[in-house]
Amino acid sequence: MVIKKIVEKIKGKKVEEEGEVEILPEEEERKVKIYVTKVNEYSDTEKILNLLRQNNIVVVSIRDLRKRDMTELKRIVDRIRRTVEAIGGDIIGVEEDLIIATPSIAKIER
Repeated sequence: MVIKKIVEKIKGKKVEEEGEVEILPEEEERKVKIYVTKVNEYSDTEKILNLLRQNNIVVVSIRDLRKRDMTELKRIVDRIRRTVEAIGGDIIGVEEDLIIATPSIAKIER
């Protein structure tokens, strides 16, 4: 009804058709954050997983841990991978020193 009156006022004539108009709230602009971090021990993964769950992209340096303890590194990468799969994200290794993990809002182009 209100829309009809507004259109009539603008056009200067009566509008015969009536319809419904749904006014949606304006979407807030969402910027994706990219965090760069490194992992030294298994407990560091919790911070990484929380960032992913909050829809942030995470670049993880694994260089120091790779040189020190491959078994621990495999556990960490497996935990990150399982979480990424659970949230519908993507994960990729970049060379030997980096892992990039994304939430479902971003996909890695291969």
